[in-house]
Amino acid sequence: MYEIFETKERLSADNTLEAQKVRNTLKEHRVYLINLMASPGAGKTTTLVRMIEELKKDYRVGVMEADVDSDVDAKTISNLGVKVIQLHTGGSCHMTADMTARGMERLNIEDLDVVILENIGNLVCPAEFDTGANLKLVILSIPEGDDKPLKYPLMFQVGDILLFNKIDTKAIFDFDEERCKAHVRKLNPDMEFYPISAKTGEGFCDMMNAICKRIEAWRNVE
Repeated sequence: MYEIFETKERLSADNTLEAQKVRNTLKEHRVYLINLMASPGAGKTTTLVRMIEELKKDYRVGVMEADVDSDVDAKTISNLGVKVIQLHTGGSCHMTADMTARGMERLNIEDLDVVILENIGNLVCPAEFDTGANLKLVILSIPEGDDKPLKYPLMFQVGDILLFNKIDTKAIFDFDEERCKAHVRKLNPDMEFYPISAKTGEGFCDMMNAICKRIEAWRNVE
């Protein structure tokens, strides 16, 4: 079972201040927050399912599913045996730090190690708001094309790790991975890249190793 929580944006909230509050809360409870961002149809939920299956071997995992409406994804995640809450944004196309904080309160993060926020499917709005997350994980699927960093630069400027998802479709679509990387590196020289297939599991070992190293490095900081 899971809760559906209406977490509408409060215009009076200072997002920079609220994001720092989220970081302080995460540090206090030693919880690592991942903000998962991508376009609709890029494979966020399928990727998330595989991530959870790996992470829950070593960590207590919770998930916040953000959508304008519906609880389709929360139903999928609840079958994995992890804590999940469905967040309805009241029409907002993104999650703010304040909305994230209220979602974390409802999720009761005290008994968790890792929380994943599946942000609303959008390459624009979610990039504009710092949620206080430790890791910004961005997915770009092969069918979307290698020019997306040119069209939606902010998402690729703020991301930490970029997953090229659906690499099992490379033979069908005209996607130049190296050209895409070059576009991104001009925006964000520190971005890490991992080609994956959430459908087949290809590339997940390297990706999860990278994520777990970040989690452990953060948890081991005094």
